[in-house]
Amino acid sequence: MNNYQKHAVAEFTAAGWMNEDGTYKDDMQAAMCGHVLKLLDVFSEEGHSGTSATYAVDLFAKLASFKPIVPLTGEASEWNLVGVQDGQPLYQNKRCSRVFMKGQEAYDIDGVVFWEWSTTSDGEKIKSHFASADSRVPVTFPYTPKTEYRERGATP
Repeated sequence: MNNYQKHAVAEFTAAGWMNEDGTYKDDMQAAMCGHVLKLLDVFSEEGHSGTSATYAVDLFAKLASFKPIVPLTGEASEWNLVGVQDGQPLYQNKRCSRVFMKGQEAYDIDGVVFWEWSTTSDGEKIKSHFASADSRVPVTFPYTPKTEYRERGATP
């Protein structure tokens, strides 16, 4: 077991996902942790350290999350026609699925994500996040997608 995997197993134990004897408490969590251990094995084999490790992790996280690594250009080749809305063609960006264009107006449907505190039935206080029609922000190209988190009811 490499150092990345040893660290991961210690964290899985600290999170309560597995016992000290290596037994997972949940089959789904066991599968997910197994997948992550495989990824860490490949990462370790590549010999990354310092700057290269940070760069590889950042690049992998963006690509695995289907995020663009350079700004969107807005060029015609970046769009898929997904339908018609209000009599106008509606396009979705191929490189970033949260960006749409209707007519000549491009917008990001996750430009603002709202949050509020909620209390669960057992009294636990949690932060809830949600998007709405008010989450849309206009896009000007070149565009790097970003999300502003705003408390529900707060003015921008």
